[in-house]
Amino acid sequence: MTTTAELTLFAGYFQIHVVDADSDGDLSDAWTDQAVADHLAVAQDALGIGTTVNVNVSVMVAVLHQEPDDDSAEFDHVVEASLDVSLGRVMVLGCTDYAPEAATFEVLPGWNRVRVSRSNLSRAAEADIDSDESPETTEKIRIQMWPAPELPSKVIKRWVQGDARGTAF
Repeated sequence: MTTTAELTLFAGYFQIHVVDADSDGDLSDAWTDQAVADHLAVAQDALGIGTTVNVNVSVMVAVLHQEPDDDSAEFDHVVEASLDVSLGRVMVLGCTDYAPEAATFEVLPGWNRVRVSRSNLSRAAEADIDSDESPETTEKIRIQMWPAPELPSKVIKRWVQGDARGTAF
């Protein structure tokens, strides 16, 4: 069975987090220059997802049983990373959100793969602080998680500011 949820999160400091709910999720050393360029900071038990805007973003989370098909052509920016989940609970939250109130998802304990697909980036960047006032300009993020062995992080598709595609899901 697939679990899905739709969230609206405040992307404070231009980021949201996917974190093992039973750890401290420390990303303080993970935001390297390369991580900023890739829009993905990786620690063993936490991921920081860089956003284009510093306002609310639309987030769809899907917990899957296996790797999904590649549909990266439908998105502006797609990255993947591995996340070690100690007891099988993952939080998805804005970086300034109060963790006990965060959306929590059940996954298999151990290594999980997380694919982050982002869309509507050009429109969101153009609208900037007003981007969350309309679905046409809101940054959209899809987070897919499934059990998988630890693998290196990778950028599947890179969006560069000024790219006019601006696709949506």
